[in-house]
Amino acid sequence: MTSETTETLQLHDTRPSAIDPRRWLALPVLLTGAFLPILDFNVVNLALPVIRDNLGASSSEVQFVISAYAATYAVFLITGGRLGDLLGRRRMFLAGVAGFTIASVLCGIAWSPAMLVAGRILQGLTATVMAPQVLASIRVLFPAAEQGRALGFYGATFGLANICGQLLGGVLVSAHPFGLAWQAIFLINVPIGLAAFVGGLLFLTDSRAAHAQRLDVGGVILLSLTLGLLVYPLIEGRESGWPIWIVAMLLASPLMLAAFVWFEARLEARGGDPLVALHLLRNSDFVIGLVMALAFYMLSSFYLTFAVYLQSGLHQSPLEAGLATLPFAAGFFVSSLVSSLVMQWLGARTLTLGFALQVTGFGVLTLSVGGALPQSLEFGLICGGLGFGTVMPSVIKAVIGSIDPRHAGLASGMMISTFQIGAALGVAIIGGVFYSLLGPHPRADDYAHAFTIALGCNVALLALGGWLSLWLPREPAAG
Repeated sequence: MTSETTETLQLHDTRPSAIDPRRWLALPVLLTGAFLPILDFNVVNLALPVIRDNLGASSSEVQFVISAYAATYAVFLITGGRLGDLLGRRRMFLAGVAGFTIASVLCGIAWSPAMLVAGRILQGLTATVMAPQVLASIRVLFPAAEQGRALGFYGATFGLANICGQLLGGVLVSAHPFGLAWQAIFLINVPIGLAAFVGGLLFLTDSRAAHAQRLDVGGVILLSLTLGLLVYPLIEGRESGWPIWIVAMLLASPLMLAAFVWFEARLEARGGDPLVALHLLRNSDFVIGLVMALAFYMLSSFYLTFAVYLQSGLHQSPLEAGLATLPFAAGFFVSSLVSSLVMQWLGARTLTLGFALQVTGFGVLTLSVGGALPQSLEFGLICGGLGFGTVMPSVIKAVIGSIDPRHAGLASGMMISTFQIGAALGVAIIGGVFYSLLGPHPRADDYAHAFTIALGCNVALLALGGWLSLWLPREPAAG
């Protein structure tokens, strides 16, 4: 999962009259705001089996712990960026950090699955207030000559957060600090959040867009209902036996989507600022990119299914499971550092290479767990991580290249929100396949079978993404 920002590439930002001498002190504070949402997405996966046992959660409630966070993030991300443009990015960053810290406390003291899911929704909401201000503030604080270096640290933050998520999650759940189990993965955010809040007060300079876009409250409500009517039945329907009201919710989702599109079109026709710029969908390359991003980020279900397979199927401890996942995170970290160089060489075909690496890596992993290949887990994970880290930074650059530069911020926001929708749907749909195959009383072999089928679904989606990448222009258009 990424916390890259949305509509923050504004062309007319208000900048300080002189270069801020505290900008390099402000950078680690800002990067903390990019680090926390990704850390929290990754760290929670390793704790899910323990959370399920400790809180007596059902498999659907476990899925909601991830998908509720991702869906909330998807809906409110663009709005969070606009709030920073309107009200000031320093103010919104501090509000987001404070809110995320409070939400983490609520998750850490949750006494029921419903309470934990509510805390996760609040985490997702406050993350959308915090994260979009990071890149926007970097572009305002740093002169052009220093932006490349600052953005390099920004990009490396995502790989570092993935690695820390795997290691820290395993360590905290296994070590039981202060007698805590899974609660520690949320409460660790408190000292980090406090440090970021104090650092923001001391070192951040405020900025806002000179011509900020207005909020689209109606669009947010309709998109929230659309996703809710889709994700909730997909997760809850299996365990509740698909009652008529669940089916009705699912059928209402496309109707709500139609209402959302109608509302956005009317708002755009009146000269407003819609949440989704529908005119961008007339660009076939951009539409291909959105479908590709959706298929790519449904891989988020892998984190859930692999953690359950390792801990419940192979009876590994959370620490062992975290270490087992480390090759993937390491591959992601390394390839994310060099992907920009590969992009300069291969253009949009960098995406094809990245998808091919993922199909190969996760295909090997699937066959290895299924017993069709000798144990090659590490190779499969490294190869999959290299592919993930190649696609992640490149997909936006490749697709946005076909968009008029004036709309780059809008297109980026739609692309990143699509990532999070993909994450929510991946956990809902592929996670549902996984738990359906497990059944109510799974045996050890059932976990391997369910995991291979679920991962096979992801491999098929990644192959689709690779095929779609071939339809993009080899070189991004000049705009």
